[in-house]
Amino acid sequence: MRIRESISVSAPRELVWEYLTEPGNYLHFMAGVTRWEVEGEQRTGLGARYRMLMRVGSVEVGGLIEVVEFADAQDMAWSSVTGIDQRGRWRLRDAGEGRTTVEFRFAYGVAGAGITGYLSERLAKPTIAANVRRSLQQLKRQVEHEKLRIDAAHRRRERDAAKA
Repeated sequence: MRIRESISVSAPRELVWEYLTEPGNYLHFMAGVTRWEVEGEQRTGLGARYRMLMRVGSVEVGGLIEVVEFADAQDMAWSSVTGIDQRGRWRLRDAGEGRTTVEFRFAYGVAGAGITGYLSERLAKPTIAANVRRSLQQLKRQVEHEKLRIDAAHRRRERDAAKA
């Protein structure tokens, strides 16, 4: 199954990238994800590994994933190492005027399970698609809030410098 969603975020691409590449943020914005833990010494970048679980109905599915593509402030993709077969990709593109288009692609499958696997994939798709949409909305909210905080701190510094 493949799911593809995108959203426009009112923040520069570098700020969105900074948020997305921090493993500690995933439990704050990824809907349905119950575990996102760094596995090994490498926290980010090409080759980084994470133990990831997502609740689908009454079960948690996922496994060990590894970052297989990492193009600074543009693309980050992962593929499963163990557990359910999955691939994910974040794509960031400038949308003009300090905005960023964020696209999330997610593909998953139950390998070798025949008709049972096919039915499981189909039954899970509405839940996973809803989680993906909600995750993008939460990412937008989190990053835009961070941008407002940074902008307010910048204005405060400028005011203080003008007074001095």
